[in-house]
Amino acid sequence: MIGKQLGGRYEILGRVGGGGMAIVYKGLDILLHRHVAVKVLRQQYVHDEEFIQRFRREAQAAASLSHPNVVSIYDVGQEEEIHYIVMEYIEGTTLNELIKEKAPLQVEEAVHIAGQICDALDHAHHNQIIHRDIKPHNILIGKNGRVKVTDFGIARAVTSSTITQTGSVVGSVHYFSPEHAKGTPTGEQSDLYSLGIVMYQMLTGRLPFLGESPISVALKHLQEDVEEPRKVNPLIPQSVENIILRAMRKSTSERYRSAKDMLSDLESCLLPHRRNEPKVNFLDDDELDEEKTRVMPALRPGQYAVVEDDDDPQPRAKETAPPEEKKKGWVKPLVWFVVLMALVGGMWYAVQYVQQTLAVQRVDIPNVVDKPLAEAEKILRDNKLVPEVERQNDEVKPKDIVIRQSQSNMQVNAGTTIKLVVSDGPESKKMPDVTKLKLADAKTKLTSLGFKSENIKIVQQFLEAEPETVTSQKPAVNEEYTLPGDVKVELTVSKGRETFKMPNLVGKTENEAKSILSEKNLKLSKDGIVRQPSYKQSKGRVTKQFPFEPDDDVTPGTEITLTVSSGLPPEAGQMTVPVQIKPTKEGQAGTAKVILSDAAVENSEYQKLTNVTKTETLEVKLVVSPDKDATIQIRGDNIQNDSMTITYKDYQDQKGGKTQSQSNGTGTPSNAGTGTNGGGKTEPPATPASGTGAESGKQTQQGSGGTTTPPTGQNGGAATPPAGNTTGTGGKNP
Repeated sequence: MIGKQLGGRYEILGRVGGGGMAIVYKGLDILLHRHVAVKVLRQQYVHDEEFIQRFRREAQAAASLSHPNVVSIYDVGQEEEIHYIVMEYIEGTTLNELIKEKAPLQVEEAVHIAGQICDALDHAHHNQIIHRDIKPHNILIGKNGRVKVTDFGIARAVTSSTITQTGSVVGSVHYFSPEHAKGTPTGEQSDLYSLGIVMYQMLTGRLPFLGESPISVALKHLQEDVEEPRKVNPLIPQSVENIILRAMRKSTSERYRSAKDMLSDLESCLLPHRRNEPKVNFLDDDELDEEKTRVMPALRPGQYAVVEDDDDPQPRAKETAPPEEKKKGWVKPLVWFVVLMALVGGMWYAVQYVQQTLAVQRVDIPNVVDKPLAEAEKILRDNKLVPEVERQNDEVKPKDIVIRQSQSNMQVNAGTTIKLVVSDGPESKKMPDVTKLKLADAKTKLTSLGFKSENIKIVQQFLEAEPETVTSQKPAVNEEYTLPGDVKVELTVSKGRETFKMPNLVGKTENEAKSILSEKNLKLSKDGIVRQPSYKQSKGRVTKQFPFEPDDDVTPGTEITLTVSSGLPPEAGQMTVPVQIKPTKEGQAGTAKVILSDAAVENSEYQKLTNVTKTETLEVKLVVSPDKDATIQIRGDNIQNDSMTITYKDYQDQKGGKTQSQSNGTGTPSNAGTGTNGGGKTEPPATPASGTGAESGKQTQQGSGGTTTPPTGQNGGAATPPAGNTTGTGGKNP
């Protein structure tokens, strides 16, 4: 894409960055001569017609936003399969880079940034545009401190078909709102939730929810409460913590109703009377649920007294029991026998129970080495053994694999504790700093630490640093890694300052030259325009460029000095010379070229004549100087080839009104440019371009071939002889 021109006006200069759906380039608007940012849709989306339509529609909607905290959209276009958006180019950094460099930020600075983001969101929400991807990567901070929110509306361009193809929700999972994570419709309060996470990250230096996978992070957004920011950074005022906690509530009913409400809170949160305000409390929905499961005391018999009814009838009198029958004599011995047998059985059961209780069970210890920890623990527990875990780093065994066990291949009492030494994976190490080193030295340092040379990727860029110097690295300095052989390293290496061929400015107008210098990122030096008279270039055109000539190698920002013509020097002699063009044979058509060499041009074709059948007079304008005569050559087909020379003295003589006879026959005029060459051909006189005429009266010149009588000229006017009125002894009267 570098060097490509989009839409006939946007020239791609270099790559700035990229995201999941698009790549951003720095470009030059050739028409308006300003830098722009060009966002180009990634190739995997260019064949999804529905996606393209929504992409363009949302980009056009974002273009309707006009706010100092929103990146302006200039244009939307398509060229072949390239879909692009042209945006405002911001010189500065992203909030993500600022957090990495300075986090945690000062409270005042973080609140100021959040206020500007909130102001931009309020403007967007009023225009029915939901951002849906608020994160530090999409917040630009200019060199003047102005915060700009970018990527408005792009997340909305993701279609249901795209989600179906990928099987996941598109977005930045660490900044998801709970409703975004569930896939339900998102609104204005979803942006405020994401802004709350951005504030949390600015003030604590870390994200509120982390996990081993995007799904685990999304579940935490739905299920877990965020750790209070003041526990991480006690310097946060309670009023600011209240704003973060309210913005990050999982229920939309407990968040701010609008960005305007949140902005109002941000504007007053640092006032002295608010800094130590009470901590905000949110009533749990469960407390309002009368149908929730509760623990209640059980009802016991007799716990509550029964109140008798006064109307109950009086109890009946006790009936007389019938007389007992006389017990039989064999019942009593039988009862004693049953009781005795029950006592014997109970004693036998007790003895058996005690024996079983006091008996020690012996079990075999299974070998669980090289098994995953969860499986090893299950095997030991199934064998009535108690696992005890101790972890240590191991360069060979993967994480959570059993390295060794305290006992194996023997019998022990059930319930014995078996100690398991479990791998914690290789020991983590910190990435070394190889920036500012020469490339060869950096590669040597990395390979000596175990990094594989084939995993080291080199990215060459034109930078200010000395050539072959490492300017940045991935992974970053002090980032942790385990196995160096598996780590892929990317080194950005300087190619030195970018060079290009110096353009040719000679002959350009002053404005054209300045425009070319601006396009090539070159500068005019102080007092960079020097004006000098010139024979070669007309007034206002460049005659010389310094210190670099065309096609010299230059770098951006080089200062150039231009010499611009102020017109002809005062001593320049401008003349108009009539030249006769004769065919070889009268009536026979021919073509002729008039070639001029004078102080301004060299061997330049002055004019081309066709179908010349008779003698014609052509007025040739020329310039002579004290050091350069003028020569007029006539070349042609069926035209008599001829030449004549006009000297600076001829100009001076003609300007002073002097005339001389010419008798050398060379065809070179000695005064006003008239003369007769040796072949009998007669040359008409020359007339100064300044308009000075000859003195009043007739002037006669004699030559060896004939006599010429020029016309009478008036003072202040140019005298031009007619085509005829010339007599030559050896030639034909024209």
